[in-house]
Amino acid sequence: MFTGIILATGVIVSIKTQNGMTQVCVNCSGLYSKDVAVALGDSISINGICLTVVKIQSPNLFFDVSFETLNSTNIGALNIGTDVNLEPAMSANGRFGGHIVSGHVDGIGVVSSINNMGKSILMKINAPSDILRYIIKKGSVTVDGVGLTVVDVLRDGFSIVIIPHTSMITTLSHKKVGDTVNLEADILGKYVEKFVSNQSKSDDTTLLNKLTERGFIR
Repeated sequence: MFTGIILATGVIVSIKTQNGMTQVCVNCSGLYSKDVAVALGDSISINGICLTVVKIQSPNLFFDVSFETLNSTNIGALNIGTDVNLEPAMSANGRFGGHIVSGHVDGIGVVSSINNMGKSILMKINAPSDILRYIIKKGSVTVDGVGLTVVDVLRDGFSIVIIPHTSMITTLSHKKVGDTVNLEADILGKYVEKFVSNQSKSDDTTLLNKLTERGFIR
């Protein structure tokens, strides 16, 4: 599990495909500079994608990327030298500073506009409808691994504000209109949707009726 709090950025060193498997090498010196101990088999979020460390040549870490991950994220479109956001998996005794992030990317969004607001950045992102259904105003969303608060929900996307601190420690300030980003919606909404769906098929609709009466569902 992750929290959306980026610890450091890394750099893509190589992307190689062989025997149907793609392996990505990332220079993760930023993690080592923060005394993060990395072992084989550890999970690290690379731009919001939960990947497993399969080889270590410090400060470089190697990750195998499946066909499914290539299809549902933008990692296959990254180039050598591209900066990426890094977050090691949260330890059981760690401080929960963000929101629940699984590292299982729901899909790809596209940056549609960028506007400077003083020292902050207002960014609008177009998102597929199957992701947008879980996005709510003031809710949480993960963009390239960065946990952010939704400012507003739009017809075909949503907006976020990137504060100076986030600009400084993540790659979001490098984004341009038309760039793709990995999106992960809040997992709580997915569980609620499934629960309500199951309840609607039950003969006992007492709970469903109560939730509707009080405005929790429509």
